[in-house]
Amino acid sequence: MEAVSKTLVRGNMLMFGIVLFIVEFVRGAYLVSFLPTYGEKALGFSAAAVGTAVSVHYVTDTLIKCYAGYLLDRFSLRLIVQSGLFISFTGLIMMQYAHSFWLLVAAAALFGVGISPIWLVCLSKVKPEQRAAGMGLLYTCWLCGLGAGPVVINFVIDRSYTISFQIMLVLWGLGWLLSLFISNAKESAPEQIPVRQQISMLWERLIAMKKLLPGMILQTASAGMLVPILPGFASTYLGLQYSQYSYVLIAGGAFTVIFLVPMGKWSDRWGRKWFLIAGFSGFAVMLYSLTFAHTLWQAVLLAALLGLSYAAVLPAWNAIIAGFVPANQQGLGWGLFSSVEGIGVIIGPVLGGWLADLFDARVAIWTSAALLAAIAAYYIAVPLEGDKELA
Repeated sequence: MEAVSKTLVRGNMLMFGIVLFIVEFVRGAYLVSFLPTYGEKALGFSAAAVGTAVSVHYVTDTLIKCYAGYLLDRFSLRLIVQSGLFISFTGLIMMQYAHSFWLLVAAAALFGVGISPIWLVCLSKVKPEQRAAGMGLLYTCWLCGLGAGPVVINFVIDRSYTISFQIMLVLWGLGWLLSLFISNAKESAPEQIPVRQQISMLWERLIAMKKLLPGMILQTASAGMLVPILPGFASTYLGLQYSQYSYVLIAGGAFTVIFLVPMGKWSDRWGRKWFLIAGFSGFAVMLYSLTFAHTLWQAVLLAALLGLSYAAVLPAWNAIIAGFVPANQQGLGWGLFSSVEGIGVIIGPVLGGWLADLFDARVAIWTSAALLAAIAAYYIAVPLEGDKELA
């Protein structure tokens, strides 16, 4: 009987992981590949307009994240998830026909509604005694979906915008159908804390981690700057078809995945701070060099080195941040850090699109590289004392 119960738990978690994979697949495919291309070439929007739409999407996602927990405590999990996914589906359909800027922004805002509830529901389904395995599954599904979406859709965009869009609609509909099987039972629930106490705890965390705040905001801003411009840059300056651009994305993603675990072990052994500095420095140099690439193989090689740099940063960064998360308030702590990093995600696409329109895409990429180099210089100059793990 116990074996049957464990099998059912694993099966349920796998289903939640599949829904999360589908949602992130479509979001990555649309925001990273489809919208920058379709918005500029088919709908006639500027890079700044596309960047604004991407930023509005993340604004909505962040705002919903703040209130989704409140709603999930008062309504059924299934109702919140299905409502959110349906609203997002409406926004996704609207974006195909958004021939005015404000309609594009409204559609992007609606599209951002359904993401956060899925995450919170998945987290609520993780049993406390199986947290490591459950979180590992969820993060694997999240990363695979987010990475696979742009890669797959780029191969289809070369053939047809319509087919690309239909694939995303069908997948989102499949995710909505699978959400019908989500139960309303929670395996774990966050501890309820008075609002005043939450504010006090959040303020204490911000004060304790004040030296990390520039890096948290600037790194997500620099990454966000690239979202509305990279597909156009690959086409215009590198002369790549969108399917060839997928090879560049694959190279970066593959090297990130291959080196994540080794880099994590080495950073634990030799010092996380210096892996941050090396990773951000490498990222800045490779991103700058990308603007001088002339062939597919040069772009693939630089993308692989970018993936290697990201693999150096990610484990060290997450380990450092984890040291500031209260042991008894994991959700509260990680929610705070996600919100702070979200500031950069919101600012970045607007800034990147504006620079691309005012100058060109290379200037936006150079600015992004300069921000990453500034982060590396900041952590060289500013000692991160106060925690032995940061030394």
